[in-house]
Amino acid sequence: MAEVHSGGPPKAPSRGPFATACRAFRRDRTGMAALVVVALCALLALAAPLLAALYGKNPKEHYGQNRPGLLSAEGLPVLPNGGISGEHWFGIEPGLGRDVLTQLLYGMRTSLLVALASVTVIAVVGIVLGVTVGYLSGLADRAFTFVCNVMLAFPTLLLLLALSPVIQTRFVDPGENEPVWMQFTSLILVFSAFGWVPLAMVLRTAVRGLRERDFVEAARAVGAGRRHIVFRELLPNVWAPVLVHITLAVPGIVTAEAALSFLGVGINEPVPDWGRMISRGSEVFYDDPTYMVFPGVAILVFVLAFNLLGDAVRDALDPRIAA
Repeated sequence: MAEVHSGGPPKAPSRGPFATACRAFRRDRTGMAALVVVALCALLALAAPLLAALYGKNPKEHYGQNRPGLLSAEGLPVLPNGGISGEHWFGIEPGLGRDVLTQLLYGMRTSLLVALASVTVIAVVGIVLGVTVGYLSGLADRAFTFVCNVMLAFPTLLLLLALSPVIQTRFVDPGENEPVWMQFTSLILVFSAFGWVPLAMVLRTAVRGLRERDFVEAARAVGAGRRHIVFRELLPNVWAPVLVHITLAVPGIVTAEAALSFLGVGINEPVPDWGRMISRGSEVFYDDPTYMVFPGVAILVFVLAFNLLGDAVRDALDPRIAA
């Protein structure tokens, strides 16, 4: 007997949640533009040594002091617009005479290194604690809530301001500068120590709503252990808030690190840093406003792109919007 086929066009294969989110994100022109800017910033930061070599400059050499005619007796660029020329495309730094373009490129590396390293630790700690505590509940949940409330009560910026002189006096010999690795490590540890709390609290709430769902009950019925339920059943269903939190946490850490360097307790000389460039630019703004413009615009574009990307990711992962 011949098979009878029902009329009508064949049904399109159903898309998974990840494919649906990607399709919704591609429709967001603002999000795509932000992704391009973020990718370009990451590429420029990674390729900073190569670009500096092709450009023929480095961020540490004092060109204005070593070559006559670039700086005035007051330490200001002789040429207009901060010393912009065919040799120094973005001008030179007042006082020391360093090249601004290479400082911007290497300053981007500094910001991204601190932000990405901190976000990695934040994601690991926040995911493990949030998902585990959300599933266990009971005493573990009460202890977790108390610890989170205590952590949220700490002013992170003030703690970093107080921590820098403590590290300098306890771990660095008198008369010596704080090692670069110690500067990066202290920033990453403090950002990570306080940054995991919001992510863990969001995941705890999400997991508490998932642990009584049918697929979790089915896993318990077939004898699955806690580890299997947490890592195989619950964790794959909370990746959306993790992605959104990570995307939005990066610009926050970048601005916090720049603020600390502006106050003199972040990344110190001779490592290039956007916050310290803005601090130096504010001192000579009336005589040379150009030097402050470049790092200010760089931070503005960088942070705005990440914030817009985070908003686009959040909208794409929202099933009510992505549908």
